[in-house]
Amino acid sequence: MSDLTPQSDAPTPTTDKITQAARETIYLCNFRVSVDGEWLCLRELNDISLTPDPEPAHEDPKDPIAIERLNLMNMAKLSIKGLIESALNLGRTLDSDYAPLQQFFVVMEHCLKHGLKTKKTFLGQNKSFWGPLELVEKLTPEAGEITASVKDLPGLKTPIGRGRAWLRLALMQKKLSDYMKTLINRKDLLSEFYEANALMMEEEGAVIAGLLVGLNVIDANLCMKGEDLDSQVGVIDFSMYLKDGGPTSKSTEGDGQITAILDQKNYVEELNRHLSASVNNLQAKVDALEKSNTKLTEELAVANNRIITLQEDVERVKEESSQLLESTCKVSKSDGSANGQVLGEARKQIKEETRLRLDVEKELEVQIGMKQEMELSMKMLEKDVCEKQNALLALRQQLDDLRILNQELSHKLQTSDGAMKQKNEITSRLDDTANQMAGTIKQLELSEKDMVKQARSLNTAAEKLLQKPH
Repeated sequence: MSDLTPQSDAPTPTTDKITQAARETIYLCNFRVSVDGEWLCLRELNDISLTPDPEPAHEDPKDPIAIERLNLMNMAKLSIKGLIESALNLGRTLDSDYAPLQQFFVVMEHCLKHGLKTKKTFLGQNKSFWGPLELVEKLTPEAGEITASVKDLPGLKTPIGRGRAWLRLALMQKKLSDYMKTLINRKDLLSEFYEANALMMEEEGAVIAGLLVGLNVIDANLCMKGEDLDSQVGVIDFSMYLKDGGPTSKSTEGDGQITAILDQKNYVEELNRHLSASVNNLQAKVDALEKSNTKLTEELAVANNRIITLQEDVERVKEESSQLLESTCKVSKSDGSANGQVLGEARKQIKEETRLRLDVEKELEVQIGMKQEMELSMKMLEKDVCEKQNALLALRQQLDDLRILNQELSHKLQTSDGAMKQKNEITSRLDDTANQMAGTIKQLELSEKDMVKQARSLNTAAEKLLQKPH
């Protein structure tokens, strides 16, 4: 019975079990997992002792610092992988409000804070990772621009705020991996800021620096002028990395689906506008071709009329020439030598008529060539008009298909909205259930305390009863 009441300060088996369970609790960099509303958070354990005795009787076989480094490395892997995948699926430049990017900076902040030495100043103890980051400027001249920009930002008043700004500028410059590798390779300089078993001094730091190379495929545009980097609280959201995250992960997945549908709808509407503009342009070109076709047809009719007129003139000149030759021959037979002047004039007139005839024939050939060219142009215009009409019909068909697709996407969007409402209702119900369970747990804890008190009182009474016979 005396075992029920521990009277010495030495740890009992029960307290050893409690201590071992506390040590085996999932923790990360002196943080414990806890619930804050709908999110999983990490709470600091700086003021919580895992052992009741300041001098434990034996050493824990598991190194807590090594577990912290491993947990931080795994969290960095998950954060970098999730950020790359979500950014590539999103397909646009990231901004400061992007949740996976914010979580990545929180994880990097915990990695840089691990094992930092505490420095005493006039204002108290200072523990910031801005000091190690300032070394990069000395090791790599390219980082001088980032450090100068951070120091010139007007809203930063604390070293931790400057360190956060430095991480964001290095990511935008796509040099974060290079700077971290340069820093980790100089452990002789890091030893001034970090303990020997810190993450930046061990292999896990080199692994994280290698993982950061993948972030070079991401384009980020982060505005830090209106952002309060000094007073932000770095809390890791574990729900983003759980395989089965419950209602929160489902709602996040539903939001992603709605975002994808809206992006598709916007793309279809933009494509629809481009196709409508193309159809209007082609219609205007067809109208212009039809007008030019009508004009060419009129010119061809005028040319045909002129050719017919020229042919009639040629026939008439031929008849006149033949008549003139016949009359000349008759005159020469009747009056051979007496009328030589008349014959010379007749010959001159014949030559003039022949020259006119040749000119008319040349002009006729030119008009015939122009007619052939116009006919060829007409055929090419007709072919071009047919091709434009076919293209117009195909574009109209595509436009109809896009309208149908737009209607389907609108229907999907409405369906997704309904599903999201149902998921939100389920989430609210689960929250109520969680609150009820929390109340029940509190009641059980109170009842457990009452039972412990009763057991102690019973133990005291039993001891008194055992001491009376003596």
